[in-house]
Amino acid sequence: MLQEFKKFILRGNVIDLAIAVVIGAAFGAIVVSLVNDIVMPFVGLLLGGVNFDSLMWVLKEGVPPSPYATVVDAAAAGAVTVNYGKFINALISFLVLAFVIFMVVKAMNKLIEGTKKPAAPAEPTTKECPYCATEIPLKAKRCPSCTSGL
Repeated sequence: MLQEFKKFILRGNVIDLAIAVVIGAAFGAIVVSLVNDIVMPFVGLLLGGVNFDSLMWVLKEGVPPSPYATVVDAAAAGAVTVNYGKFINALISFLVLAFVIFMVVKAMNKLIEGTKKPAAPAEPTTKECPYCATEIPLKAKRCPSCTSGL
């Protein structure tokens, strides 16, 4: 069983998948930072200084009662909140990540198309009868339409 596990782990596609997961996680962290630290401050500024991380609906008051400046303050007070601002951040992170992945896939497809060689033309399997212009097999000795000898 240990030998089978070693064989499974050392296959190329398992290692490739592991590398892809690690790089994907790191890339995801970069995109989340890009959205939270660079994009959202500009969006918040354009919308009148809104901080999306602190947008929430208070479902149940805590002690002390609202208003709470941040989600952390509300959680510390024991309030129950719907943190829709964090959802907006996650949604924008997803859209940025999806766009970047789309652009990478598009670039890879263009790169792959550039390296493909055009397919060789197929060998002809028919010819035209010189008497009646009917398509006939290459090996034919007589035309099936006009019965002319070839």
